[in-house]
Amino acid sequence: MQDQWGDPVADKVSKALDGRYQADKDPGSLFTVTTAIGARKVWGQKDAAGRALTGQGVTVALLDSGVAPVKGLDGAGKVVYGPDLSLESGSTALHDLDTFGHGTHLAAIIAGEDVVDHDPVSGEPKGTKPSDQLGVAPDATLLPLKLATANGSTDVSQVIAALDWVSQHAHDNGVNVRVVNLSFGTDSLQPYQLDPLAAAAENAWRHGIVVVVSGGNEGQQAFRLTDPAMDPYVIAVGASDPNLTVGGWKTPTVAAFTNTGTAERHVDLLAPGKSITSLRDPGSSVDQQHPEGLVSGDASTRLFRGSGTSQAAAVVSGAAALLVQANPSLTPDQVKAALVGTATPLAGVPAVSQGAGQLNVEAAVGLVRAALKVGPAQTALKAAVQRFPVSTGTGSLEAARGGANLVDLASGTVLSGEVDVQGRPFRSASWAKLSAAGTAWTGGVWNSARWSGDGWESARWSGSAWQSARWSSARWSADGWSSARWSDSSWDSARWSSARWSGANWDSARWSDSSWDSARWSSARWS
Repeated sequence: MQDQWGDPVADKVSKALDGRYQADKDPGSLFTVTTAIGARKVWGQKDAAGRALTGQGVTVALLDSGVAPVKGLDGAGKVVYGPDLSLESGSTALHDLDTFGHGTHLAAIIAGEDVVDHDPVSGEPKGTKPSDQLGVAPDATLLPLKLATANGSTDVSQVIAALDWVSQHAHDNGVNVRVVNLSFGTDSLQPYQLDPLAAAAENAWRHGIVVVVSGGNEGQQAFRLTDPAMDPYVIAVGASDPNLTVGGWKTPTVAAFTNTGTAERHVDLLAPGKSITSLRDPGSSVDQQHPEGLVSGDASTRLFRGSGTSQAAAVVSGAAALLVQANPSLTPDQVKAALVGTATPLAGVPAVSQGAGQLNVEAAVGLVRAALKVGPAQTALKAAVQRFPVSTGTGSLEAARGGANLVDLASGTVLSGEVDVQGRPFRSASWAKLSAAGTAWTGGVWNSARWSGDGWESARWSGSAWQSARWSSARWSADGWSSARWSDSSWDSARWSSARWSGANWDSARWSDSSWDSARWSSARWS
């Protein structure tokens, strides 16, 4: 099941009598969501440098379909573009542009900053008015790496290359990448301990980057995690549902589309993901193919509504940025422990469906700020070191695809086997050593082939030089893919949504014995 666009019932709830959109009456508005998770209370606090806790100084890398420069994502320093690794990278007109629309929607949830009716004379702080579109960490910087095209086409090798690039360039050009948002997954059945995609995500984690992934949109019938969510190091996120009331976030339910996992691995926590209103990407595929996503009654026509664990993951990515600003010394394991340990359990819901419960970023920030001083909070977070078996990454690239193979319609060629999207041999054992060391990229070269330019050009990584035709007899074009592409009908659980990401690692009262017992969060596995 793919991310859902639009919700006529939610639109009806959020309208005034005269038909105008009212953000404070919309359960899915960014105003309502940031209020519900406690982010707005966090913004009123200060960090050690006296700055408001709004994500300042923290960069969130978004591995998706790119970010369009719409109002709210076009401010000075808001977006710094990483390399375009998509099949559209050879086109100057399409380079870095979000032709699909998914990435822009998530970007605004994480760090949008669109203040449309702030009155400078009144002295009201930005974000006071419900119509101001502010993400969870509105002053964080975004670093998008474009991987998907207008129809969603991409390959697992591109995602691995992107994770490697972020691990290696996290502190280039004035950015400070501490969080990665990845709404992607495949149906790989090989153990995470061997899987190259899982290893790439783990390597980013060990390089000090919190990796947040969506949990799956296939609902209760999905009893396993996709790759790399199957890796227990990352933060897997499920979606909660307020049941069409603004106050419903106090007692939410698990969204019907959220995956249920197993006792061994399931989502770590829930975050708002039902009928979320975020910024629209005019002219994108999602925008053109899903007019029902346009928020009814919004005279500005700048808002778009979507549901999915992809949206929920974006909420958690913004929350992670707030935690890192509050306590920059935090490791990814400590960020995960703080978010999971302060979540609010849903009464009567099993851990495999909800994890630890609903995100409470105000409580999480309180915990990590307390840990700046000697005391119980500091002691607890110092002990939060995950000791799961580590992925070697020496398994099969083809197995990591999990059946999601690109097909060139012009020639009938299928991208398969141990070759990357450029047709280069992928030798997992030699790649794994370079990835773990953070040396997989040399300038714009990855896996012995050129993927991009070699350096920064102001707020943008230099352009791509690869021809996108290495493994096929025909050029890749916008309409050159079969049903195997990641299209509007393929951004589902096994691909760019979070559909196959399972349940949780925490039950309603404690860390469950199946995943967070003495073998992991105790002295045996957590140092």
